[in-house]
Amino acid sequence: MSRAIAGPEIERLIQLLAKLPGLGPRSARRAALHLVKKREALLAPLAEAMAVARDRIVVCSTCGNVDTSDPCSLCRDPRRDDGLIVVVADISDLWALERSGAVPGRYHVLGGVLSALDGIRPEHLSFDALVRRASEPGVKEVILALSATVDGQTTAHFITDLLAHLPLKVTRLAHGVPVGGELDYLDDGTLAAAIRQRTGF
Repeated sequence: MSRAIAGPEIERLIQLLAKLPGLGPRSARRAALHLVKKREALLAPLAEAMAVARDRIVVCSTCGNVDTSDPCSLCRDPRRDDGLIVVVADISDLWALERSGAVPGRYHVLGGVLSALDGIRPEHLSFDALVRRASEPGVKEVILALSATVDGQTTAHFITDLLAHLPLKVTRLAHGVPVGGELDYLDDGTLAAAIRQRTGF
C-alpha cells in the first residue's frame, strides 16, 4: 500500500485526476503537481471553469450533445442540412466528426451501443427519439457513424430494421484503408473490408 506523500487535499486532487480517462496514478501525480505549482495561472482558472461547467452544462433535448444551451449550438445552426441525420454512439464521436468538418447535417447521440455483455438493451438508448426525428418531413438520409466492433455493427443492424418502414436512405461510414495507411501495417479484417468495399478510381 502506497503512503500519502502530501496533505489530504492534494491526495484527493490526485485521486480525482486518476479517475480521468488516460490518466493513471503516476500521470495524475504529475498533473496535480503541475497544477499546484501553477496555482494562479492554472489551478484557479481551472477550478472556476469547472464550477461554471457544473452549473451551466446541459444535455441537448434534440440530439443528446452537451452544451450550455438547449437546444445546443449545433442544433440551432441554420446552415446545417435538416435532411441528414448522423447517428453516433457517444458525444466523443460527435466531437470527432465535428473536428473533421465533413458533416453538413444534424447529429443524434444514442448514448452507447447495444451490448449483451454490458447489459445495454434497446430501452437504455435513444432509439425512440431517433425514429421520431427520422420520421420528420424532409429527412432523406440517416448515416450510421458507429464503430466497426461487434456491438457497433449489431446496433447498426438494429437501427436499419427500426427505420426500414421509412422512405429514406440508411448508410454507414466506409471501412477500410485509412488515409496515409500502409497495407503492410493493417490488420486482416481492415484489409478484407477494404477489398469488399472497393470503389472506382
